[in-house]
Amino acid sequence: MAKRKIIVTVAPTSNFHAKEANPALPVHPDEIAEEVYRCYNAGAAIAHIHARDKKGIQTNDVNVFKEINAQVGAKSNIIQQFSTAPAMIPESTIDDGLGVLDAGAEMLSLDCGLAMAQYKGMDKPTLWTRDWLISAAKEMQKRGIKPELEIFNHAQLEDVVNIFMPLGIIDGPPSFNFVMGMNRMNQGSIDYSIENITHLVRKLPPNALFGAMGIGASQHPATIASLLLGGNVRVGFEDNVFYRKGQLAESNAQLVERIVGVATDLGYEIASPDEAREILGIKKTAVTKG
Repeated sequence: MAKRKIIVTVAPTSNFHAKEANPALPVHPDEIAEEVYRCYNAGAAIAHIHARDKKGIQTNDVNVFKEINAQVGAKSNIIQQFSTAPAMIPESTIDDGLGVLDAGAEMLSLDCGLAMAQYKGMDKPTLWTRDWLISAAKEMQKRGIKPELEIFNHAQLEDVVNIFMPLGIIDGPPSFNFVMGMNRMNQGSIDYSIENITHLVRKLPPNALFGAMGIGASQHPATIASLLLGGNVRVGFEDNVFYRKGQLAESNAQLVERIVGVATDLGYEIASPDEAREILGIKKTAVTKG
């Protein structure tokens, strides 16, 4: 019997914190490319990426994402998954996040509902309405881009399964990412718990792929629970900058190495980027570099 292949996603940078949280967090395209390459060598198949401008300020500038795409792609064939979240600055809008449609990524995140983030005293509403999400999903489908369906609560999952999927706008297999533990800074999010993740898994349609991520101290427990429940995993500095309590992680690759070790100890195999493409149903295959 073939061993189950685990897709490891790394989120090396952040739309919230930067080097003040961990000096090893990459900010500029060359730093991101080098860090992603280390994570690729450690076993990551997907890199979930946010961007910042030359001053280190969060941005949705498609040209910055294109530069990241080129530099990351020059080092490996890892799947690049760009974030469609608006930059965490007062003037950004949800439409700004769709600039990455033209940045050359094979995957894009799609946050599946309304949220209110709190950051440095700013309340940042992200009104991803049903109509907006349907339009965004259609644009991704038109371009052959695989959406990663970011789920922050149970209602968002039901929206995707019961409203979006019947429209035929999400090509199979649908890929879900359960975002857990962001409730302290994002109204509309749920905490990580075995009960929460188990409930979400039970609500999935039969052909769905899923993974889970936990924020802060919940990162390692959430990824282990995801493995045991049949899912994939995501780690990285976007979600957690610590290796253990009171000890900053040395790099994103260190976090990848840890979860790869756990997965292999449990008897799973780690999917390469091309194996992940096959599992996810991504038709475009990059030429391996590096």
